[in-house]
Formats: sequence, structure tokens, C-alpha cells
Amino acid sequence: MYRLVIVDDEDTVRFGLSTYFDWSQYGIEVVDEADDGDVALEVIERVRPDIVLTDVRMPHMDGIRLSNEIKVRFPTTQIVFVSGHDDVDYLKSALKVNAVDYIFKPVNMQELATVIERVVAVLQEAEQERTYIADMQVKLTQSMPLLREKFLMSLIRDGVTHPGRIKEKLDFLGLDLPVEFNYWTIVVNIDDSAEVISSRPERDQQLLSYSVQNIVQELIEQCMHGYAFENRIGEFVGILKMGEEDVQEEKLFALAEKIRDNLQRWLKISVTIGVGECISQLSSLPRSYTQAREAADQRWYLGKNHIISIDHLEQDKDSSYRFNALQGERIMSVLKAADEDKLLAELDEVFEPLSRNRKEGFTYCRNVSLQLFLLASRLMVELNILAPELGDKEAELWERVFKQETIIDLRKLVEDHLLDISKRIGDKRSGKPKNVIERVRLLMDQRYAENLQVGVIANEVFLSPTYLCLLFKQETGETINEYLTKVRIEKAKELLSDPRNKFYEVSYTVGYSDPSYFSKLFKKYTGVTPSSFRDQ
Repeated sequence: MYRLVIVDDEDTVRFGLSTYFDWSQYGIEVVDEADDGDVALEVIERVRPDIVLTDVRMPHMDGIRLSNEIKVRFPTTQIVFVSGHDDVDYLKSALKVNAVDYIFKPVNMQELATVIERVVAVLQEAEQERTYIADMQVKLTQSMPLLREKFLMSLIRDGVTHPGRIKEKLDFLGLDLPVEFNYWTIVVNIDDSAEVISSRPERDQQLLSYSVQNIVQELIEQCMHGYAFENRIGEFVGILKMGEEDVQEEKLFALAEKIRDNLQRWLKISVTIGVGECISQLSSLPRSYTQAREAADQRWYLGKNHIISIDHLEQDKDSSYRFNALQGERIMSVLKAADEDKLLAELDEVFEPLSRNRKEGFTYCRNVSLQLFLLASRLMVELNILAPELGDKEAELWERVFKQETIIDLRKLVEDHLLDISKRIGDKRSGKPKNVIERVRLLMDQRYAENLQVGVIANEVFLSPTYLCLLFKQETGETINEYLTKVRIEKAKELLSDPRNKFYEVSYTVGYSDPSYFSKLFKKYTGVTPSSFRDQ
């Protein structure tokens, strides 16, 4: 309910206004009244009304003076004047104090209703505006962490874009970052982030991000001052404040070690931390951040789980290296010869200079690795051993090349693939596949009654299930399961020849626990059911 105070020096007018008008219809309650302006001020001070309906002419304090006082003390209170037709000068003054409206005496109830509707509309609009502002204030408070993070991201990328307003911005966001101060920037990169992050459900990804940022922020506050935030997926940035009295580098690297060790201990993740140089102005943060990020990128050469400063960016100017056709031909030759030792030596000749060739960085390393895959693929085509299974593997390898974060990991990926090809070529040249096929056949001939799976057979001959299936098909023209079924059916024929053997016993004996399935399979291979075969 809106609260109303009626002010008029005539008792009959006050009584008529409070009694003969249905205020409740408009959500209004008459809470008090007064016979003069000075009395009204005391009442208004006490009851704090939403609306004041006041006469213009009163003996001690008229409505105009009263309105001016109300607007100063209670600016949201709405004022409506009641006046005589001859009070034109007073009404002009009333308009100057932003009265909502006025009505003439004697009061017409329909006219009063129209005025009150306008007053209520003004109050409702003001209430909606206050509610909207309050909601916005709550939302602003709730989004403050996001606004801080957005601002910090702009600092490391663009620096101070509006120097004249930077202090106002920092005060609004509640950030203690003086324009002139000593700052360091660190970059914390999650190692193997593609695997660590993308393999988790969305909820777990968000939880991991929050946990990393929280741990880094807590450790920064323990050791010095500053702010931590997530700049991009898998990359967290710390802006560190360091007083001149601090032993800067010792404290900085001690903090970095704590961050690395705590993330390993509590979240079981490995991180590489890059450290930029010390700068003395907030506007120089982009330079320090760029250096920290470039330092963290050196894990490509130095390995994961390290703390790397900009000193590691120094490189040998004479270390430029190019993979040439002669090296490619040598690798093709040792692959053809299936000489694993020489293959490893050739890979050393490729990757050792690549590890020093920091001018082009990991982009060139990836290009060289893809060239090696293409050379190996060309050789398999020449030797007629490029099976569909290997084609699928190559497609997967190309994807994995771009996910490797260190040159050591990339070397391992290339090495494993080329050694696998070398082994296949060696097997083909030595006739080893035929020996393997004979052993597999003998195994199935002897153990057909067992629940033989491809994995079990592969373990017996020390090969992967996929490679064994491919090899068996290439050498025999049929699959392992087809050969095993053929062996079982032939044995079943022998057993069915003896009428003393029941059908279900024959099924169990040859390795089928379901006689119905055995019967269908028998008919598929022989053209007749087990019972028809016995009758024949």
C-alpha cells in the first residue's frame, strides 16, 4: 500500500478527502493529516509518506514552501496541490517544484481519481526503476569476478588503453595495481592439456579450471601479492606485485615451484611455468606476458614439468637445420633393410639438430615428422604391405602429431611408427609370417573346443590382435574366425558319424555352448542340419 498524508487548513476538506474517496481502490492508505505546512513537516518526517496531497494557501507555511522542504528532504515523495481558481501565481510556483499535478476546489471526485491514477503510475514506474537498479546492482556484484578477469586479460594483451581512467577502473574493480610498480608475469600451462582437459566431462573441466586458478591465487597471496586468472583453455596467468625490498628472483622461483608441486600433489596434473622479465609499469604487462608465454613454449625442447625463464630463449644463431632428400633416402634404405639399429641412428641425426633449431620451432619439427610418415607410406605401397588397417593408423598419426607438446613426445611417436613398419617389412622378407600362420593354425586345430578369442591367440604368438588378423587374412585368404569355424565343423562331422553322440554333446565338444546356434552354423557351412547329416 502507498502511504498518503493530507494537508489542508480546513477540517471539512480534510474530512471529505479522507472519507469520501475510495483510496484503497488505488492501493493507497491515508496514514495521517495536518492543518498547516509546519505541522505537516513533522508528520511527514515521522510517517515518510509516498504521496502528499496539500493545499496551496495555509496560514503559517503555505504549500509551496512545504513542497520545497519535502523535495529537499524526501525527493521521492509525490506532491499533488489543491487550490482555488484564483491561485494562479501559486500554481506557477507549484509547477517549479515538480508537483505531479493539481486540482481545484471544490474537489471533483472524478478529477481527483484521474490525478491519483497518474500519481500511482508515477510511483509504480519509480518502483520498477528502483527494482531494476537493485537487480542490476546484484548482477553487477555477482559478475565482478568475471569483469576483473576480463580486465586483467585486456591488461596482458593490450596494456593500459585509457591512461586517464585507469585509476577509476581499478578502484571500481577493487584491484590493487598501481600504475607505477614492479611487476612480474608468469604463465602456467597444463601439460598434455588436450588429453587432460578434453577427456573430462564439461562439469569436471570447469571444476579443474576453478581448482587450478584457486590454488595459484592462494599461493600468490601467501608468497607475495597479485592476481591469477585463466587466459585461455589450459593457460593460467599470474600478475605478481613485487616490492623493491623483496629478494625478487628467489621469491619468484620459490612461488613457481610451490605452484608446480601443489598442482601435482592435489590435482595430479603436470604443468610448465614460464616466467617473464620484471617491468616497472602496468602498461608494460603485455611485454612481460609475451616473454612468459614464449618461455613456457620452450617445453617443446626442454620437456614438461619445468619452470622456464626468458633466459632459456637464447639460441644458437648457427643452429639452422633443414631435413634434406639425402636423409630421406637413407631412412628409406634402412626401413627396406629392416635394420632397427640403423633406423634409430638415422632418427637421431634428424631430431638432434631439430632440438637445437629454435628459430622455426615446433612448426618445422611437425613438418619433418609428417614428411617421414609420407616416406614410410610410399615405401609400404612399393612393397605392397599398405593394408587398410595401416591407412587408418596413418590418419590417426597425423592428428596426434599436432597434439604433441614436446619434441621428445613427437620423436617417440615417429619412432614407434617407423619401427612397426620396419618389423612388418622384416617379417615379410624373412618368411616369418608363414611360420606364425602355421603356429596359429596348429593352435586352433588343438584347442578348438575352448572359448578361443583372437586376443588369446595373438598373445600366444606375441603379436597384436589387429596385426595378427591382418596377417592371417593376407596369407590365407580367410579370417581367423572363418578358419576356426571350419575346424569345428569338420570335427563335428566326425562326431556326428557315431550315433552314440547326442547333438548337444557334439555342440559342447566342438566349442559351442548353444546347441541351437551350433545347428544354424552347421547348416550354413554344410547345407544340411546336424540330424540330416547323420541320416545321410
